[in-house]
Amino acid sequence: MSEVVETVKGVVEPILAEHSFYLYDIEFVKEQKSWYLRIYIDKPGGITIDDCVLVSDEVSEKLDEMDPDPIPQAYYLDVSSPGAERTLRNEKDLNDVLGSYIHVSLYKNLEGQKVFEGDLTEVNSDTLVLDNVAGRKTVIEIPRDQIAKARLAIKF
Repeated sequence: MSEVVETVKGVVEPILAEHSFYLYDIEFVKEQKSWYLRIYIDKPGGITIDDCVLVSDEVSEKLDEMDPDPIPQAYYLDVSSPGAERTLRNEKDLNDVLGSYIHVSLYKNLEGQKVFEGDLTEVNSDTLVLDNVAGRKTVIEIPRDQIAKARLAIKF
């Protein structure tokens, strides 16, 4: 299915650039009996429902014009924001959210815990530094090689 994703990426990126949006992710997956083409978009300040509708309409039109059809099977097109608790997948994602409240899950315990939430204050090649860690009101350095997953979190 990576061929579908690459083809769609080539269609989507110029549309997004035209509107000053950027591509967060694309996935083409089968769930039960249906196929879904999901395009996650973002922009500084966040994506609105109107932005998603605009991109959905333009992408749908471009894909329908292509011959041969890059996606021969029936599918649902879903254009959306990556969400308030989006996964932080790479260095750019982490640097973009410096100062934000994040959730970090670890492969193994660190100071007796496998999960930390706090304000991301520093990103370097070896560690992430969290401040105001939930329940601890302290700073912790988390080795990058111990991180299973990091994502934005909503502070309650």
